[in-house]
Amino acid sequence: MFALQRRRFWGGCAAVAWLAVSGCQSQTPTVPTASTASATTAEVPAEPKEEAEDSSTTGTKRKFKPVKLGEASRSTEADIDPASAETVLSAMQPLQILLGKWNGTPRKSTVDEPQWVWDFQSDRAQPALVFKSAKNVFVREGHLTFLPAEQKYQFAWTTPEGEKRLLKGTFTKPVQDVAGDDSKKLQRTYKLTLAEAEPKEGEQWQLGIEQIENNRYVLEIDRRRGKGPYQRIDTFNTLREGTSFAISDTDYGEQTCIISQGKGTSTVSYKGKSYYVCCTGCKAAFEEDPERWIAKWEARLKAMKK
Repeated sequence: MFALQRRRFWGGCAAVAWLAVSGCQSQTPTVPTASTASATTAEVPAEPKEEAEDSSTTGTKRKFKPVKLGEASRSTEADIDPASAETVLSAMQPLQILLGKWNGTPRKSTVDEPQWVWDFQSDRAQPALVFKSAKNVFVREGHLTFLPAEQKYQFAWTTPEGEKRLLKGTFTKPVQDVAGDDSKKLQRTYKLTLAEAEPKEGEQWQLGIEQIENNRYVLEIDRRRGKGPYQRIDTFNTLREGTSFAISDTDYGEQTCIISQGKGTSTVSYKGKSYYVCCTGCKAAFEEDPERWIAKWEARLKAMKK
């Protein structure tokens, strides 16, 4: 009896041992050591962290991807470097004279009817003057701004076919206010020349904006192939439509635009008080965030009194 029980005991042990070996062969678990764990971590790239969408919930400042001109931006006042934004606006002030509607007479193509307006909304840290024309056969839209880091002006050019070009440059004739036929009104003159930063397919485009007087500027369009000289493609002699309202005076008194400091042509209201704006772009910027612009305006007035 004792021998029979012993045989059954050892038989059960053998069966258990056989099952254990069989299971280990089919599914052998691997337990990573310290060295294998580090190697595994190095081989598997970490997933990119998403940027915080709300600084109030994360406790960190929100970071934004670069915003291209012409694209909507949802940045807030906290995301804007005030010094940089003011530098851009200050550098753009001499070009305030472009504001408004114009009639362009080209030498080779069709008549142009461009309009320049301010854009403070596409990128609130990068104010721009926007050129729009439904008839220009070369430039359908352009965003002109200033790049503080490069100390250059930038013109983002869109052709009627939707092609994009990016031009950069500076003044080749300095900004001056000179006496005109009417000695009571100074006339602004300058020339801004911008060339394509990254030429495509062996050709490079160049744009010149030469202000002749308050009510007239010349738009020059040049192109060169390879390393050859620039060839003039067309010249637009442009006259202001109607009465000049973007004259180069420096003080418009109460009629100063609350946004651009140009001459106001219409008013906007907030909490029962009216303020002047100079164009539809400034009007849209004010209506989007009136308290921001009123605060900046009041700070400017306070600084002027010191």
